[in-house]
Amino acid sequence: MKLVVDGRQAYAYTGGKPFDPTLPCIVFVHGALNDHSVFTLLARWFAHHGHAVLAVDLPGHRRSAGPPLQSVEEMASWLLALLDAASVQRAVLAGHSMGSLIALEAAGRAPERATQLWMLGTAYPMKVSPALLQASLETPLAAIDMVVAWSISTLASKPSYPSPGVWLHGAYRRLMQQVLQGEAAGGSPIFHTDFSACSAYAGAEAAATRVACPVHLVLGTADQMTQPRAAAGLAQMLKATVHRVPAGHSLMAEAPDAVLAALRQALAA
Repeated sequence: MKLVVDGRQAYAYTGGKPFDPTLPCIVFVHGALNDHSVFTLLARWFAHHGHAVLAVDLPGHRRSAGPPLQSVEEMASWLLALLDAASVQRAVLAGHSMGSLIALEAAGRAPERATQLWMLGTAYPMKVSPALLQASLETPLAAIDMVVAWSISTLASKPSYPSPGVWLHGAYRRLMQQVLQGEAAGGSPIFHTDFSACSAYAGAEAAATRVACPVHLVLGTADQMTQPRAAAGLAQMLKATVHRVPAGHSLMAEAPDAVLAALRQALAA
């Protein structure tokens, strides 16, 4: 689905169903150097079970035009503008990693518009090491290899989503490479911009005081990028229900059934 947000084309995947803004809506927001495709399974399931779904590409990421936005706050403003463009008044706001901070900030800015807040693979503060920040700027392909190694907890995931025989490490590496290849010539370096936005975000406490909806955290027990203990403060601030799944940071790919079960449980709560 194509929309116009802040004068630029924006893309959101609707789960294989025509988008109907009168249905209960779930909005999925991806993490750094990712795109909507990390939510394909979740988007399709909810779209085929009575929900409107928008799995977005953030500006500068694959199908959404424009330079990458510089901060979590800017991305949250863009997300709320996208809801306006799609004629969505209220929605579940769901985000993974960097996207979880965007969803939190948006839910804090417009608490009346968030029916629930789902934060997957999250932590706060979401600090990125100076070495990885530098690598994302100077040697982004090497930085991608590091992130992939830290994001998936096993070398041999069981056959599962998206299909038997898929190599999760290779698929995740290729996705990040494709997002990187879409970087506009002369524009902001997208990988470094995303990582810097995560590392710089300091608004969780203020946002948490304004969030008025139920909050659910879904954490990978073997996550090395956003370790579960780093989400303890968030869970306390937000009075969140915490769901744990046996996976690393790329939990939607590594433990798809467990993540879907956790989100179905959250929606039914």
